[in-house]
Amino acid sequence: MRTQSLLLVHAHPDDESILTGGLILRAHDAGHRVVLVTCTGGEEGEVHNLDEAIRPRLAEVRERELRAACAILGVDRLVLLGYRDSGMAGWPANDRPDSFHRASLDEVAKRLVLLLWAEQPDTVVAYGPDGTYGHPDHLKAHRATAAALDVLRREGWEPARTLWHAVPRSAVERLDGTAHAALRRVGTPDAEVSDTVDVRDVLARKRQAVAAHVSQNPPDLMTALTGQVLEAMGGYEHYVDESRKYSSVK
Repeated sequence: MRTQSLLLVHAHPDDESILTGGLILRAHDAGHRVVLVTCTGGEEGEVHNLDEAIRPRLAEVRERELRAACAILGVDRLVLLGYRDSGMAGWPANDRPDSFHRASLDEVAKRLVLLLWAEQPDTVVAYGPDGTYGHPDHLKAHRATAAALDVLRREGWEPARTLWHAVPRSAVERLDGTAHAALRRVGTPDAEVSDTVDVRDVLARKRQAVAAHVSQNPPDLMTALTGQVLEAMGGYEHYVDESRKYSSVK
């Protein structure tokens, strides 16, 4: 019998740990193959705990951190697409010709088609249509994944499940509204969340994977957005099962 497998598409190093680390750990612990696709090098990220002079080599630093996190999470295969981090919406980095934001959607989708066809995972995970919070690279990752799956579906193959990561509106409302006013305007309505995964039993290891991204973590993680998101989620991860839309019309 073929080992069940999970393939995740993420935009930046550390997204895999913060948003889906618990799901990855549970899949690994169950003996399932885990493939992680990371689209950018995270060049526009933070430089905590390091000298700012390291910024020109931040992608190298973040790749090492990503590989360390993957070792903790139990990722079997890491695929780096090699695009440049586009930064937040409206940043000058959006306009760089090598940014993920500027990359051809068709090109990215074709690369994912080849990978998905080779792996044929049972479950595919990516961001939802809102990119979790509207980040240009998250949006591109979602659109490219959805486009690739559409191509493969027309060719007669699709994963058993397609899950879009979600942050429930109720969790967003628990964030510090003063510090993160923009985030309070996002979030998936709770009624649209189809899968809630209890990751409390692996939460300590998930936090270790998050901590492996040293450059992205301030000394007091819980004062930062990452820590507050982890706290607001309360040991659970949430997903919208996109595959139900297709199974209902078969």
